[in-house]
Amino acid sequence: MKKARRDLFRGLLSNSNRTSCFFFFTHRKLSSAMGDSSDRYCYEPLLRWNPQVEDYFSKAYGPHHFARISKALTHPSCYSCIRVNTLKSSPDAVIAKLLAILKEKEAEYGTENVNGSETDFGGDPNSFCTETSDSQYLDDPGKAASGPVEDFTNMLKGSFQNGPISKCQFPGLDYVLFVRGSGPHQIDYGYVDDKPPKEVVVSRKCAEAVLRGAQVYVPGVMACSSHVEKGDIVAVSVAIEQPIDSGWGSGITRGTVMQGSLTDPYYSERSGLYIGQGKAMLSRSGIFRVLQGVAVDMCNRVFRLPSFYDVLEGEIFLQNLPSIVTAHAVDPKKGERILDMCAAPGGKTTAIAILMKDEGEIIAADRSHNKVLDVQKLAAEMGLSCITTYKLDALKSVRRKNDIDDMTDLTCKRLNNGETVQSSDPMKLQVKNSASVASEELNADKTFEKTVSNEKANERTYISKADIRKNLRRMRNGPGRNQCTGGRVENSKGFAPNSFDRVLLDAPCSALGLKPRLFAGEETIESLRNHGKYQRRMFDQAVQLVRSGGVLVYSTCTINPGENEALVRYALDAYKFLSLAPQQLTSVSKTLQHPRIGGPGLVGHFEFPDGYIEEWLRPGEEELVQRFDPSSPLDTIGFFIAKFTVGSKET
Repeated sequence: MKKARRDLFRGLLSNSNRTSCFFFFTHRKLSSAMGDSSDRYCYEPLLRWNPQVEDYFSKAYGPHHFARISKALTHPSCYSCIRVNTLKSSPDAVIAKLLAILKEKEAEYGTENVNGSETDFGGDPNSFCTETSDSQYLDDPGKAASGPVEDFTNMLKGSFQNGPISKCQFPGLDYVLFVRGSGPHQIDYGYVDDKPPKEVVVSRKCAEAVLRGAQVYVPGVMACSSHVEKGDIVAVSVAIEQPIDSGWGSGITRGTVMQGSLTDPYYSERSGLYIGQGKAMLSRSGIFRVLQGVAVDMCNRVFRLPSFYDVLEGEIFLQNLPSIVTAHAVDPKKGERILDMCAAPGGKTTAIAILMKDEGEIIAADRSHNKVLDVQKLAAEMGLSCITTYKLDALKSVRRKNDIDDMTDLTCKRLNNGETVQSSDPMKLQVKNSASVASEELNADKTFEKTVSNEKANERTYISKADIRKNLRRMRNGPGRNQCTGGRVENSKGFAPNSFDRVLLDAPCSALGLKPRLFAGEETIESLRNHGKYQRRMFDQAVQLVRSGGVLVYSTCTINPGENEALVRYALDAYKFLSLAPQQLTSVSKTLQHPRIGGPGLVGHFEFPDGYIEEWLRPGEEELVQRFDPSSPLDTIGFFIAKFTVGSKET
């Protein structure tokens, strides 16, 4: 807890020098020699795409707009978004607790960074997101960001006038808190007289986590300078995938010694990819000897965002703004039966549960055992009891007719035998009390362990070398697909058609809207089209499960129109009883549950080289969806939300 509070304090403490632009920066300058250190020791990434994918997106958005999107994706958002669990706490109480943590730690850690320069965690609120004007939002100035996007951006700017932590002023979102960040910052890495600083090279995924506020952990370190000792100040750079014979790879063997010279692997490619400075928590030999732990304590970052790991667990949840809006789009009501088809890690599931005051029934399904456990853990932390979890492939969400008949027969047999049936709906018989089952298993396990312990108390335990090697591999590589981390997960054979009032399909996607992102070359035109086919199959399942008069919400975290607008086009053409729900900001009853914050969707189509034409939205439909553009003034991840109302299926 102390470590978590220190990370949170440091993230907020360092928000100064906010004169630099968040969105616009010059192109990377690859140096072939040592040259000017400022050209090398900086953060100026260039996102690489598959050429065909880049052409596809350039035609969809326009080349200039897509270039801005690519740049925006390499930067984290300039603020963190916190969702308060209103069933346990209140926004004002959470703000007071976070500010108390800052005040408590200010005396302990002082107000200096590693270079000894004083910082002000308050920052300059007037410089928040000021560099992206509406006329720069799209290639066509006539389509400049306006309406909800502009209103929310103005509200966001004003939120930080009174401090680094503020409540969202948008109607219906007053339980959402914004925590201001800052960056990119210029860092003095200590390059003197052609003597490069000591350096730690991390993997691309590790770097993306560091840019979001995490520390550098041992598994993420790829290479290191020689003679790095515990306590040394080191520069942290990124090894981004490069083209190799079999595809893409970092090209650096873990444990490589870096000399800071031209002979280092990918020396030029790492130019402009320095993400900060930190203190080595282990020596070089220690970093590559142990399997876990913090390798570098980041104390001077290019982007300074607070870390919320282990802070106020159960009271707050760090969540992207579009994900919170998605839960509102579902518009849950008390007592309803709601399905979250791809629920892990549970952020949207718990947000829906809180909106319906934990009164009703939410079925949270995912095909991964361990991910279902994550949903269970989060629901328990937040004290939510209306969530029932199942392991279920979304492509098999609709129960087959034979299985439904078997369940009905089981219900009749139990009634004939005088057993009490809790629900008239045979499908609900599969909902078990997971907590009581887990408790019974836990007691049984304890009894078994005690018996075995008594029987073998005097026996010598032998562990083979093979078992030791196997355990080491598991620690290094994770539990693997066929091994779970423990805990009970109920399997489901699916659900009866028309058995849910509302269904959320937050579909697995290409995730090309997530940021910060430092590499995008793995996606091809074929893989993007395959994502769309997979999502249509899941949508076919979702349509069958929601009743007439219900609501179906579809969302993704990608900028790919083939997974967004093309899916909407397919849904409206294939299912005539579906219609896009209107966004009515004038209705008091709907404003609180349907905040219109995102921008319009894309209208038109795209013809692929093989002749296939991908249809998107038609004129008049673009305002009935919400597209969150990562290059817009909102500074969110790329996201898409479509809300469908379900008419009568009889017609």
